[in-house]
Amino acid sequence: MKTPCLIVDHDDTVVNSTATVHYPCFVEYTRIYHPEYRCTLEDYFLKNFDPGVVAFFRDEVGMSEAQMLQEQTYWNAYVQNHVPQAYPGMAEILWEQKRRGGRLCVVSHSYRDNILRDYRENGLPEPDAVYGWECPPEQRKPNPWPLEQIMADFGLEPGELLMLDDLKPGYDMARACGVPFAAAGWANDIPQIEGFMRKNCDYYFKTVPELGAWLFE
Repeated sequence: MKTPCLIVDHDDTVVNSTATVHYPCFVEYTRIYHPEYRCTLEDYFLKNFDPGVVAFFRDEVGMSEAQMLQEQTYWNAYVQNHVPQAYPGMAEILWEQKRRGGRLCVVSHSYRDNILRDYRENGLPEPDAVYGWECPPEQRKPNPWPLEQIMADFGLEPGELLMLDDLKPGYDMARACGVPFAAAGWANDIPQIEGFMRKNCDYYFKTVPELGAWLFE
C-alpha cells in the first residue's frame, strides 16, 4: 500500500464542522460571555490555523483558564446536538483504506466520543485508534505523542504513516516526528492558509477526489 497507516484530523478534514458547528457555537458563546469580541468565519479559520485554538482563546479573546474550561463545557454540550456531515467522497476513501488492509487512525482536537459518534452517524468505518481532546494538554497535537503512540502500537516507521490535516498544528506534529504530511484544502479558500500549506507540506489536495486518486489510483 502507498499508505499503510492513514491518520486523519477530524474537523474540516473528514467532516464539515467549523462552518456548521464550531463557529456558530463560538459566536453564540462569545455573544453571551465575551460580547466585546467579534470575528468572522474567515478570522476564526485563520486563528485556529495559527496560533491554534488555545492561544487564540487565551491571547486574542482574553479568556482565563477558568473561562476556557467553561467554554469547553459549553462547546461540548452544543456539539451533542449538532452532527456535522462528512465531505462527499470521504466515506469511500476511508472504507477503501480499510478494505485494502490499511490502518485508519484519528488525531483531533475534538473529543473521542464525539468523533466516534460522527463516524457512526456518517457511515464511516471505525478507526483503529483515536486521540482527541480528552488527552492531557501535553499529549495533544501539536505534541508528537499521538503519532509516536500509533507507531509504537502498530509497529510502524514514520514513512509508513501519512498525516492528513487542514491546519498547522497537525503539520507541526507530523514534522516533529518525521511523518509525511498532506494538507486537506477543501474546507476553505483562505489564501494565507492555502499558501502556507502548498509551500511547506509534502502534499496538498484541494479536493477530496484528488486525495482518493493519489491514495489508490
